[in-house]
Amino acid sequence: MAMALSRRRFLAATAAAAGSASFPRPSIAQNAPLKIGLMTVKSGPLAAGGLHLEEGITCFLKEKNFTLSGRKIDLVVADTGGSPATAKNKAQELIERDGVHAIMGPLAAFELLAILDYLAQAKMPTLAFAGAEDVTQRKANPYLVRTSDSAAQCLYPLADYAIKEMKLKRAITMADDFAFGYEQIGGFHRVFEDLGGRIVKKLWSPLNTPDYTPYIAQIQDCDVVCQGLVGSNPLKFTKQYHELGLKPPLLGGSTVADDTIIRTFGEEAAGLINAIPYTIDADTQANHRFIAAMKKNYGNDVPIGFYAACTYVNGQIIEAALAKTGGKSDDPEQFIKAVRSVSLTDTPRGPISFDEYGNVVFDVYVRRIEKKNGKLANVTIKTYPKVSQFWTSDPKWFLQQPVFSRDYPQMKS
Repeated sequence: MAMALSRRRFLAATAAAAGSASFPRPSIAQNAPLKIGLMTVKSGPLAAGGLHLEEGITCFLKEKNFTLSGRKIDLVVADTGGSPATAKNKAQELIERDGVHAIMGPLAAFELLAILDYLAQAKMPTLAFAGAEDVTQRKANPYLVRTSDSAAQCLYPLADYAIKEMKLKRAITMADDFAFGYEQIGGFHRVFEDLGGRIVKKLWSPLNTPDYTPYIAQIQDCDVVCQGLVGSNPLKFTKQYHELGLKPPLLGGSTVADDTIIRTFGEEAAGLINAIPYTIDADTQANHRFIAAMKKNYGNDVPIGFYAACTYVNGQIIEAALAKTGGKSDDPEQFIKAVRSVSLTDTPRGPISFDEYGNVVFDVYVRRIEKKNGKLANVTIKTYPKVSQFWTSDPKWFLQQPVFSRDYPQMKS
């Protein structure tokens, strides 16, 4: 990490007063560094994921000697602390004081929603991470792309797999009681019932729930339980679920069994099915290069998962966009247009591209947790290629429906 920090130059010559009504673009010579602001979380309960975001992009830039398509890169890292108010302040500092040309992040949906209007007003090219659905749907910003996944994007194929491959018909869902949880479960719900299944109960728990026993006690008369929990909550829920002797299989979205937390699970996680935009067992040259680079920079025991893979691929996206613009980034419209036109096949995630709304299209990996060589590991059992944020729906129809919420889609029973 020290090597990366030594390369970061903080230029203040083009700084403007914070809170000013205008957003002067930094003066850019062809050989001046491209400044990228990474908004992530380095303190507080979300810090583990936030640090992985920094590791991924730093790893890629080190491989490239901090030079992409002939352009030197300065990485400016801002710690949002997982706070919407702090995210607002950090966005202003990056744009108006540090003069960045593009932003990556932030990590959490509530942070992105807090700065969305400001980023659009500033015409700031943004490679967003947070999964808030409407950011690339009903409230799409022409200067923003989402390079991670929408909240529901991995839950669509998970529901498809549950119906078609597992032959399950009655599901109960368990998720955190906030927007990301609603949108994950909304995606699962829609596809599961469209394919003939039935959601018999939805359970919602506070983000800081210490004990899931009262919720688990309500799980009965179902074939499967799908969880949309984040942070350490999947670990607590899965452990208590099995301690209480429940038998229906467990499913989970992209935050439930990422490879960065798999080592923290106990034996109770064996058999859990999860769907995610990156899998560490992908047998491709691009993935092998990524894993080798992460171990080289952070040690053989470094947790490697989707967060780092996403920002590593962000580096590839920016490199490809700069190749299209001849290394130029002074025109934000042209730069983000180049980003949106990027289509790559040789990435650790597999092929990626962007839809007309700026959301990434990617392969979703359905995996099962198994015990291998005495340790738990995710094993890919099915790949769904080129999954869209709209799944198989017509985008125009999809956008006429309400955004997924606590009460939508409505339960049939």
